[in-house]
Amino acid sequence: MKLIERIKFLSGDYGKLPKPIWVLFIVRIVNATGNFIYPFLTFFLTQKIGLSPSRAADFFILASIMSMVGSLIGGKLADHYGRKKLMLTFQGIAAIFYFSCAFLGNSIIIPFLLSAASMFNGAAQPANSAMVTDLTNKDNRKQAFSLLYLGINLGFAVGPKIAGQLYNYNSDLLFLGNAVAIVITILMVGFLVQETVPTKEQIEVSMEQNDDEAAESTSVLTALFKRPTLMLFLVGRTINQLVYATIGFAIPLQMSKTFGEIAGPTSYGDLMAFTGLVVITCTLPAIKLTGKNRTVVNMALAGVFYAVGFGMLGFIENYWLFLLSGFIFTVGEILEVTNAGIYVANHSPMNHRGRFNAIIPLVTGIGAMFGPKFFGVYIEAYGLTKLWILCFALAMISSVFMLWLRTFEDKWIEKKYGRAV
Repeated sequence: MKLIERIKFLSGDYGKLPKPIWVLFIVRIVNATGNFIYPFLTFFLTQKIGLSPSRAADFFILASIMSMVGSLIGGKLADHYGRKKLMLTFQGIAAIFYFSCAFLGNSIIIPFLLSAASMFNGAAQPANSAMVTDLTNKDNRKQAFSLLYLGINLGFAVGPKIAGQLYNYNSDLLFLGNAVAIVITILMVGFLVQETVPTKEQIEVSMEQNDDEAAESTSVLTALFKRPTLMLFLVGRTINQLVYATIGFAIPLQMSKTFGEIAGPTSYGDLMAFTGLVVITCTLPAIKLTGKNRTVVNMALAGVFYAVGFGMLGFIENYWLFLLSGFIFTVGEILEVTNAGIYVANHSPMNHRGRFNAIIPLVTGIGAMFGPKFFGVYIEAYGLTKLWILCFALAMISSVFMLWLRTFEDKWIEKKYGRAV
């Protein structure tokens, strides 16, 4: 109770959020803490099953594809059959797959079952995101999205440490632990959160509203293209996602180059742990300091933090400067992640929220998906230092683009709705 009161003191608006958002906050912590499998999946596939790194990578690609397929299916179903029902059903099926893996030893069947679980987890995500949008409005979404983002990172700060111990003791416990975490969240949502899908009457009333959240009688793609500000926003965010993808690919190479092949991986692990600490300690202050800014302005600020944080990596050798870099680009991550969800929510038609939350991550995920391949080719041609110069330029382009979008948005809203922002 004292902890909750402390959070309310730091940001009083959190205390005004609906009870279901706080339930989802705890659910995010439990899910992230219990995400035991994927941080250690590479080790499991190569060490336990004996796959080559290339073959193991194929299963990561398969899992990503299955997740995308599930997301598209889940998004449509969530808009027609309900958020809660879909979340409980799909996550329950995923838990069954995880539970089954715990009794198969080191069988090659396990990666295929995990890919199937990825599909059902992916199918549950649009319903989850749509539920958050249903439960909030333009006045409290910034607080809700930042609280849920904080919950995920609180879980990730603890989960990998537990998973490391379980993996060394008995890797079967990773699958059981993941299944148990999902069951706990299913029970919490099942008993503490009501269905949020809009009723037919609410949708009809919404169609009379004069904003981008008004329900649409058109297809999801038509509704998306009728929102040019959202389409332009996705362009800027895709650029940021491309730059951010260097965290898992290019930064390890940079640290190995700087500190050597032995100390490099350890230094990288320490840096990632530090960035997790930054998220936990700085999310609330960052949201409080930027809470009055327009969403696109905060996205522009995120681009500047990315530009400086990533851009300096090619010109430093001191470990403390790497930590400074991590602090800077992680502040950018906080601003981007918390504000991107808000912008999408504020421009999603009431009856298309599930489908919008399925399609949009696929669009913005292009940068993260193809980033490593692009970076690899670029590094071979021009070297690591020039990659960070490119990242600086791309992030600044995204920042300037978002500031331009602010002006375009003002003109578009005035033209379409006859009012100022």
